[in-house]
Amino acid sequence: MENEREAHRLTDEAAGVGELRADADVTDIDERPVNHNLIYNNPEKWRIGREILERYTGAAPEAFQKQVLLTNFQYYLDRFEGMSDDVVTTTGSAMTARHSRKLGVSIINFSVGSPVAALIIEVLATAEPKATLFLGMCGGLHRSLQVGDFILPTAAIRDEGASKHFMPPQVPALPTFKIQKFVSQIIVERGQDYRTGVVHSTDYRFWEFDERFKQQLYDERALGIDMETATLFSVGFASKVPIGALLLVSDLPLRRGGIKTRDSAKAVFRQFTDQHIEVGIQSMSEIAERGEHIRHYRW
Repeated sequence: MENEREAHRLTDEAAGVGELRADADVTDIDERPVNHNLIYNNPEKWRIGREILERYTGAAPEAFQKQVLLTNFQYYLDRFEGMSDDVVTTTGSAMTARHSRKLGVSIINFSVGSPVAALIIEVLATAEPKATLFLGMCGGLHRSLQVGDFILPTAAIRDEGASKHFMPPQVPALPTFKIQKFVSQIIVERGQDYRTGVVHSTDYRFWEFDERFKQQLYDERALGIDMETATLFSVGFASKVPIGALLLVSDLPLRRGGIKTRDSAKAVFRQFTDQHIEVGIQSMSEIAERGEHIRHYRW
């Protein structure tokens, strides 16, 4: 029996879940049931999550830097490669990642959509990042926005499918405030501007001709619309991964002629994405030294 207890302790420590027992059903604090779906509460899920991260990205959790960028676009990885002379590329079964010790940053192209966003942020918990920043694109909904504007979301509407598996529907999707605060500081230091507000995250991809859905967006007063931000915020919170987002307005879908096309998408990449990735890299490179310490609550 003593040997079994020791084996449990060593397994839990290796998984990074402190003193939690693999077979524990209640907490020591208030006797509430432990949620074994939370990756940091479940040594077996933690172990498999480590394997998924390596299989999908080609990099073991230990290979990741403590500051991580997430993106949907290969171009961002290409630009990252030119930012330092020590960049290492890893490719897994579904994603590509790049890592730089000099920058102290890793970047992952996780593709598009809520389910894969939920997966990558949850298994990224096994790399124990100190800060994660999503560099995404969004449609600008407010009439004052222009293509190329930055949005620092203060919250996201959870109109996607994945976050419901991690948080009750009444829980708002919020970023880690200290990451958003630091990114805003970097943007101002660079002499640039940004907007703050709520964005709408949806799994409804081709909604632009649905008048009922468009009216819903007007009623919500959402500033922008995307597919992943709410998922990343909710699952990051559930998995104890500090997560922020800096979104680039890539189109204006509520305006006449404002829906993204092949040519307009090329123009966005040509004119605005370099600034986007530069702000992201600088923010994650400097947050370890200049940013405030981020604390986690254990539930």
